[in-house]
Amino acid sequence: MREGAVLIRAVITLGLLAIAGDAVAQAPEEIRLWPGKAPGSENWTRPEVITTSPAGDRTISNVSDPTVTVFLPSQGSATGTAVVIAPGGALRVLGWDNEGVKAAQWWNSKGIAALVLKYRTLQTMSDGGRGRGTAPSGVGVAAAGPRKELEIRNGNANPEPDDPALREVLQMGIADAQQALRLARRNAAAWRIDPARVGIMGFSAGGGIAVGTALAERSDASPDFLVSLYGPSLQDVNVPAHAPPLFIAVGSTHFNVTNGCLALFAAWKAAGKPVEIHVYDQVSAGFGMTKRGLPVDSWTDRLLEWLVARKLR
Repeated sequence: MREGAVLIRAVITLGLLAIAGDAVAQAPEEIRLWPGKAPGSENWTRPEVITTSPAGDRTISNVSDPTVTVFLPSQGSATGTAVVIAPGGALRVLGWDNEGVKAAQWWNSKGIAALVLKYRTLQTMSDGGRGRGTAPSGVGVAAAGPRKELEIRNGNANPEPDDPALREVLQMGIADAQQALRLARRNAAAWRIDPARVGIMGFSAGGGIAVGTALAERSDASPDFLVSLYGPSLQDVNVPAHAPPLFIAVGSTHFNVTNGCLALFAAWKAAGKPVEIHVYDQVSAGFGMTKRGLPVDSWTDRLLEWLVARKLR
C-alpha cells in the first residue's frame, strides 16, 4: 500500500509539473536576421545606443544588426497565429518597450506568438550631427515654422519623400521585416505557428514598414494580416491583389499621420480589400500600450474583436 501511495503521489506530481510547464510562456529569444552583416549597411560602424526613460522604457538607436526577439505563448494557449511587431520612432530610434515588448506580452496573453523586430535605423552621430544615412527631420518630425498638413498623394505620407537617406533606410527596414516574416514561417513547427496565419503590426514609422511588406510582390515574406497603429504608408500605395486584411487605429489630430492613415484606409477600401479603422478623439500623438484614461485605451479590445472576427484567434 505504501509503495502504491508513493507511486500515485509521483504521478500526480509529474502531472502538476506538466500542467505548470504548459502554462508558462518560454523565455524570449533574440535571433539575428541576416547571416553576417545585413546587406546594404555592411560599412555602418556606429555603436548601437540604448536609452532608458524615467519610467523604465527603453529606446534603441543606431541599429545596424537587425534581430527579432521571439515571445512565445504557453503551449496550452497557443492559437497558431503569429505577428511581427515593428516599433516606431521616426526611422531613427525604436520605442522598444512601449511599442515592442509590452505589445508582444499582450499578444502572448491572447495565445499569439510575437516577434519584436529590431530593424535598421538612420545612423546618427554622437554629437547630434548628420552621419551617413541620417535625415534631418525624419518621419513625423515637423520642420520649424507654421505647421501645415502634408498634401498626400497616392496614399504616401512620407514627410521627407526626396531624402535619399530616408528612402534607403525605409527599404532596409522593410527588408528586415520580410526576413522576420520568413523566419516565423521557417520555424512554424517548432514555434507552434500556422504558416498561413503570420501577420505584421507596426507603430508609427514601424507601421509604414509593415505596410511596405504588404505592398511588395507576393512571396514567402508577405503578411497574412496587417495592423497599423498610427502608421501611414511611407511610399506610394498601389494595393496589390494579394493585399491582406488591414486594421488601423490612430488619433484624430495626429499631425500628418491622421490624414495618412485615412488615405491608407481609402486605398484599401477602393481596392475592395478588407479594412477597418478606428479614429480616436482627443489624441494627437502615438499612444502605444500606455493608458490615458480615454477611449483610445480600448484599442486593444477592438483589435482582439477584429482578430476573432477574422478567425485569427
